[in-house]
Amino acid sequence: MTKEKLNILLIEPGYKNKYPPIGLMKIATYHRILGDKVTFYKGDVRDFILKQIASDCIQKLNEISKEINWIKKSELIEKYIRTKRSKYIKEILAEVPDIFSDADSQLALLDIWLKHYSDFYKKKKYEDEPEWDRIYVTTLFTFHWKITIKAIQDAKSLVKDIRELKVGGVMATVLADDLENETGIMPHKGLLDKAGIFDRNVIIIDELHLDYSILDEIDYKYPENNAYYGYMTRGCIRKCSFCAVWKIEPKFNPYISLKEKIEQIKKEYGDQRKLLLLDNNVLASKKFPQIIEEIKESGFVKGAKYTDPNYLDIAVSNLEKGINDKAYIKKSHEQLHYLLNKLKGERQQELYNILDKLELLNINTVKKNNILEVYTEIKSTFEKFRNKAPKQRYVDFNQGLDARLLDEKKMQLLSEIPIKPLRIAFDSMKYEKVYTRAIELAAKYGIRNLSNYLLYNEKDKPEELYQRLEININLCENLNINIYSFPMKFHPINGDKWYKNRDYLGPYWNRKYIRAIQTVLNATKGKIGKGQSFFYKAFGKNIDEYFKILIMPETYILYRFFFEERGYTKKWWNEFNSFKQSDKDIIKKIIYSNEFKEISKNTSNTSIIKFINEHYLISREDIKNPSSKYYKEKKEYDNIKNQTSQAHLQFIPAQTQSEIAKELVFSMQT
Repeated sequence: MTKEKLNILLIEPGYKNKYPPIGLMKIATYHRILGDKVTFYKGDVRDFILKQIASDCIQKLNEISKEINWIKKSELIEKYIRTKRSKYIKEILAEVPDIFSDADSQLALLDIWLKHYSDFYKKKKYEDEPEWDRIYVTTLFTFHWKITIKAIQDAKSLVKDIRELKVGGVMATVLADDLENETGIMPHKGLLDKAGIFDRNVIIIDELHLDYSILDEIDYKYPENNAYYGYMTRGCIRKCSFCAVWKIEPKFNPYISLKEKIEQIKKEYGDQRKLLLLDNNVLASKKFPQIIEEIKESGFVKGAKYTDPNYLDIAVSNLEKGINDKAYIKKSHEQLHYLLNKLKGERQQELYNILDKLELLNINTVKKNNILEVYTEIKSTFEKFRNKAPKQRYVDFNQGLDARLLDEKKMQLLSEIPIKPLRIAFDSMKYEKVYTRAIELAAKYGIRNLSNYLLYNEKDKPEELYQRLEININLCENLNINIYSFPMKFHPINGDKWYKNRDYLGPYWNRKYIRAIQTVLNATKGKIGKGQSFFYKAFGKNIDEYFKILIMPETYILYRFFFEERGYTKKWWNEFNSFKQSDKDIIKKIIYSNEFKEISKNTSNTSIIKFINEHYLISREDIKNPSSKYYKEKKEYDNIKNQTSQAHLQFIPAQTQSEIAKELVFSMQT
């Protein structure tokens, strides 16, 4: 008996994240093996519903009248369905009187159907006609609670049988009971590492290779792309208080072969430049030498090069096989435009005319058959002009390596692969010696590009973050290496209400300290690189200056040079120090709360109120508002600074110029 094909929807909520949803990519492969139809969507589920209804509407309008290209009006149709505003329907139907002799009857019929689909959306009539046999919703961090819960609730109305709404992932595992109480859906906890989890068959989903095609279905581009994603171990031997791994992957698996999966992905989706491994503690494996050897056998030896595959060939080949038409139509359209931008003069115009004729310029009008038709004409041209420049390959153990398990032999093995960056966590000052030893070993074996996460706001004191950052800066200087430090604010993964948002405060931290760190990191895009002068300007020359920056008005931190050179910072500090100690204690309490708009509730002291209002109520908007005095002063300051910088930089060595450019980030914020 032939199995009935299922209509499968995979959903990733609309939070921002670096890596694609590996679990959903494996589930996509699983359902394609079963012959099911798979659709992937990332974002607000209501937007997905709207696009689906708009697509149905366009199909109906096309049945009524093929003379009008309704696809070109898809954005207007979506706007009308969402809002039901008459101005949109007038634009949609503007061509009707010019095309049809019976314009009135055509207008009436089209109007009826447009209103029908708008009502279908606005009155949620689609809930009476669900089309999906099964829906999977993935979850990530616990502080994405609201957006994730909304996605699950919205997905309920789209599945034929509520029991076929499957929820899994990190948050679903860590907060399983909370999620079930909130949504009524019992989530799947942990990995998909057993047969028969969702259906009666012997397939183990976690062992399948990833379906990369689903990533081309969506508009969202994951920052970490062009990579083989995978695990060569599972789990971790430790149970750190801030980590959920031991709950999600409770059993440590010391070796998972990845070579065959890499070959399968290369065959189906094209070669990938990077190898991005998500192992949580690969150094705990006794088979680590075997892991390194397999990485090298897979093409990731030190010095290995990579060349982009012919993405148009891959897309067309999969279109011909009938594999995920939606994804490969988008991919083909993207590659055709890549070629169009590469060509110049007559060649470019010739291709433009061909694409225009076959309606391949606008993604909304692209048809599979037209892609296949144009491909035969431009295949050789695309191959000639596509990017074939060799690029360096990289291996990234993205979750980091445990410095406590690093020794000389393991570092030597790591030096045999193109690891970049080498990630080593430095989460506490108690690991200073073992961390420093690991960095020195890396330098000894020629690994010069490193990165680490610095956990703060847990059990640490604020000064410990400064100390760890300074250690990294000095290691860079002494060992001639590059370490990019990424301070990461701690968020509980369970316990009280704080795990559902980003408001948690560690026992030694306060709101203002947290905000000050985030303000500095905002200027540096979240990372701190090498360069002592920049570090000491950003965080202070010593611990005392560091704490001064932590209580400094936020805008003074962000536009550091401007407020310093205009005398505002000095005035603030002098006024603060002029208060007697008891008043200082009141001021600090207000500052620590980071709430400055209703300070009269905390004090009736007019001097304190004046001080807070004068310095802590200056906002970023004041800097951007043309009617503000700060805007005018900043404009004048920037002009002078630009002229001075340009005049002097030409006489300064390139490395020093880089340092100056980093420092200017505070003064040139806009």
